[in-house]
Amino acid sequence: MLRLVTFAGAAMLALTACSKETGQQPESTDRPTLTTYKSANCGCCKQWVKHARDNGFAVTANDSDDLNGIKKQHDIDPRHQSCHTSVSAGGYVFEGHIPARLIRQFLQNPPDGARGLAVAAMPVGSPGMEMGDRFDPYRVWQLNNNGSRTLYAEIETAAAQF
Repeated sequence: MLRLVTFAGAAMLALTACSKETGQQPESTDRPTLTTYKSANCGCCKQWVKHARDNGFAVTANDSDDLNGIKKQHDIDPRHQSCHTSVSAGGYVFEGHIPARLIRQFLQNPPDGARGLAVAAMPVGSPGMEMGDRFDPYRVWQLNNNGSRTLYAEIETAAAQF
């Protein structure tokens, strides 16, 4: 079951503020584009890129030897980091194994003050991290321009991702 959560009760984290202006327009969601920075040897990153492409995204996958530098450049706090970082054409950042449908939903109607989404670590059963029938529930965090985070979605079952 997918449960979207409003801004009420948002958790705060000390993140570096993003310079992105608020009030951005929604991006095209016919075939949205992402640039994904990943390790050349990471199989789960390759699987996540396949997931995004299979769900209508145009993904340019860039192998990088300096993923920490990419994460620093996009102000991804270590508590939100995963194995790959994606950036949309409009500059929104998507960290980790986020279901493609949630990225599309975000891009269709970006929340005020948001700069992207993150799934920390590598939850078993998330897109790209499939391991048979195993699944660990996880949270998708909205990263905000003011340095806070807001719970965007809770993914409680594998089926809720699609």
